[in-house]
Amino acid sequence: MTGRTGDGTVGTSTDGNERRRDRSRNLEGRRAVVAKRVDSGEADLTEITQLAVSAGYDVVGELSQTRTEDAAFMFGEGKVAALRDLVIETDADCVIVDNDVGPYQTFNVGSELPDGVEVIDRFTLILEIFGQRANTRKAQLQVELAELRYELPRAEVKASLAKRDERPGFMGLGEYDESVERDIKRQIAEIRDELASIAKKEESRREQRRESGFDLVALAGYTNAGKSTLMRQLAAELDVDENVDRHPDLGTTAESQDMLFTTLGTTTRRAEMEKREVLLTDTVGFISDLPHWLVESFQSTLESVYRADLVLLVVDASEPVKEMREKLVTSHDTLYERNEAPIVTVFNKIDRLEPGELADKRAALSGLAPNPVAVSARTGAGIAELRDRVEAELPDWERERLVLPLSDDAMSVVSWIHDHGSVDEETYADDHVTVSFEAAPTVVARARSKAADLSAVESP
Repeated sequence: MTGRTGDGTVGTSTDGNERRRDRSRNLEGRRAVVAKRVDSGEADLTEITQLAVSAGYDVVGELSQTRTEDAAFMFGEGKVAALRDLVIETDADCVIVDNDVGPYQTFNVGSELPDGVEVIDRFTLILEIFGQRANTRKAQLQVELAELRYELPRAEVKASLAKRDERPGFMGLGEYDESVERDIKRQIAEIRDELASIAKKEESRREQRRESGFDLVALAGYTNAGKSTLMRQLAAELDVDENVDRHPDLGTTAESQDMLFTTLGTTTRRAEMEKREVLLTDTVGFISDLPHWLVESFQSTLESVYRADLVLLVVDASEPVKEMREKLVTSHDTLYERNEAPIVTVFNKIDRLEPGELADKRAALSGLAPNPVAVSARTGAGIAELRDRVEAELPDWERERLVLPLSDDAMSVVSWIHDHGSVDEETYADDHVTVSFEAAPTVVARARSKAADLSAVESP
């Protein structure tokens, strides 16, 4: 595993997971100043502060600037001086910049700060959080892939500089060994191969579940929209966790905490519906302004959304309309790129709204969410309506009527149909049983095959 050291150099580690665990332990109690530059308007530091706190930092100060980007420092030089003074005043250990800061800018800003104060950009912080939450092999691989893809262009810059300038440590970047760049590319290829193998197994598992009569429903949406709490409302006691190496009915319950990225991997649970057998999967939450390389690194997790039969897009209805609109647009861009399943928008946290506020937000967002279901995952309001909507939006079932020769084997088939579909009528005569039912096309096909096998056995 490769990674940046505190001085901006590239180092190698034989155990990336151990390095992240060590870093996570070191974050506790670290004092951070958060900063952000915007081209126009007013910088909002709310999300970066939440991210920093979620990672374990103690945010002790904030700074923002509205101006065009400075190629050398990101901020203007005067603002960098103010940042230095703020760091000294608050005795901060690091500066977290809510921008994509280049390696030169990182070095330049860091050189203006007191010794030992680290400069961390938005995506490094997100990767730190992901590393803390990665408790399964799949999640760990995706985090490592994201870290490597983040480091690769920086390694390429350093390799170019090393060839162009013979001075070791040029611009404070440290001596560069070109083998590091090759090692990063090799590890990326190896991780992609292993993730492809995991994805293949998961796709096989999804098909097995469909063949067993389950519809697959995915929860999507921004982090802290309440997806995990909603899952707890919809789910039965039975767990079917995607990410544990144990019996699939013994998975852990989806967490629901007021912190970002509680759910990094996928948790699948059986949902309670009137007629349909539904498996509900909770996935990592979206977050604004994620670069393409980071989204691509978590493609394996997003497959749970792309390959679902129905997607529930959960939106925090307590947020201002402007933020809801921006998040809906970004979510649609992510989902509609590859997703073919219908999408039902869920306005969550309606218990936090004032009278009449929900109607106003429905009207304002009707173009992006033409018929949302309004719920409160915390209180349970609207959950019954959501269950009805899920069953209505799932792919249509087929109707079938089978006549089976009366026998113990036939009764086993009838029992199997009850378990995998919805039986409308079941009648018995002296020598046969008739069962009328509706089920998923794959279940109907298997029921017909089982009936044909019984008829073949009965025929001389």
